[in-house]
Amino acid sequence: MPGTREFVVIGLGRFGGSLATTLYDMGYGVLGIDCSEDKVNRCKESCTHVVQADATDEATLRSLGVTNFDVAIVSIGHDMQASILVTLNLKELGVPLVIAKASSEVHGKVLKRIGADRVVFPERDMGVRLANHLAVDNIVDYLEITPDVSIVEINATPEMVGKTLRQMDIRAQRGVNIVALRRANQEVVVPPGPDEAIQPGDVLVALGRNEDVRRWQNGDKA
Repeated sequence: MPGTREFVVIGLGRFGGSLATTLYDMGYGVLGIDCSEDKVNRCKESCTHVVQADATDEATLRSLGVTNFDVAIVSIGHDMQASILVTLNLKELGVPLVIAKASSEVHGKVLKRIGADRVVFPERDMGVRLANHLAVDNIVDYLEITPDVSIVEINATPEMVGKTLRQMDIRAQRGVNIVALRRANQEVVVPPGPDEAIQPGDVLVALGRNEDVRRWQNGDKA
């Protein structure tokens, strides 16, 4: 429920600023921190509190009360040293969950080594999502769970409409599980039964190995 967790976002560039704004709009408490006065000023209306400060200094972070927050997101851009120092400070201060943005695989490995609970690669992940959108016309959305397994949202094709999941037998034939159906009226069927028929405008939420999903999409979809 919104409001039950509080977030501190360190680095208010494009990624951090967008993240802080989204969390704030969802009703969460958000403290934004950046050393840039311009970035701080841009986020004044989209955070609960926003502070211009040097987050590489542990004493500064402590004085700002970061230990009172449930989640810290380190979204510093390409200054790897600052990103590493801030992440290390947050872990040493005992912040329960520290999520750090990485700009490269090496950067990510270092962040994990020093204790980041989760490392994200916004540019790389967006590239993967875009590539999957472009590769298959009817993919609505794509989410990588592991390097080998993904969840995809796929528009129902005309060939699917009127058929039941049992008739299509996608799981047995393709190794892909349909875990939900989203109707055109936004109703969500979770989980859909084997005799659930595909309707016009349905979006199929599918879970499977990347290679199985691609094979299904590139071959006979129904």
